[in-house]
Amino acid sequence: MSDTLPGTPTESSDSPECPRCGKPAALCVCDDIAPIACRTRLVILQHPQEQDRLLGTARLTALHFKDAVVKVGLSWPSLSKVLGRPVDPARWAVLYLGSVKVPAAAGHDEIVAVDRKGLPEPDQRGVLEAIEGVILLDGNWSQAKALWWRNPWLLKCQRVVLAPARPSLYGKLRREPRREGVSTLEAAALLISRLEDRPDVRQTLEGAFQNLLAKYRKVAATMPELVPPPKPRRGWRRRKRG
Repeated sequence: MSDTLPGTPTESSDSPECPRCGKPAALCVCDDIAPIACRTRLVILQHPQEQDRLLGTARLTALHFKDAVVKVGLSWPSLSKVLGRPVDPARWAVLYLGSVKVPAAAGHDEIVAVDRKGLPEPDQRGVLEAIEGVILLDGNWSQAKALWWRNPWLLKCQRVVLAPARPSLYGKLRREPRREGVSTLEAAALLISRLEDRPDVRQTLEGAFQNLLAKYRKVAATMPELVPPPKPRRGWRRRKRG
């Protein structure tokens, strides 16, 4: 796994930090994680201002996969530069952030591949089976949108949208601006488990996430100085024309 994350600014700089997941030792769950071998590659592009050390899931997600790549920055020349090898971006999926409404029966369970007009691809199975890797944009909605617009090569990737059957496991710990908003970990778990027809992948990742959230709630109750109240996630709004 290639993890290029720098030292992340912390809310409580005097607390010990796990060198793998970057979280306070009291919230670390990575010792119980064994990397999973998958055919679908995972790339996480993280906005440099995403500093959610406590509840963020980018590092935790990457630890679950042998070949995951995490990059921190605003822009890269191409997907090939991100991976360090030639690659066809058309064989990679990117989680699309735009508003798309699709019929419930149009997708492959909770995943729908859409074209550039935001319409469901006619051959859902064929499109999804051809995907070699998944790109996730890590940050709040405004930061993720900035990553989208600063990397025009993402337009060459296959767009997919999620229609989760249930809301994020964050619950009241973090309010997402849209119902379908989920953590980076949950998005990766859903995408890869569905693309490879491996429910065990989703169960494993969500199990680690639930462990993290349980520890967070426990620490928040016993050591509030270590775990301050989570800040609301800012969304993004479309500008009205006219």
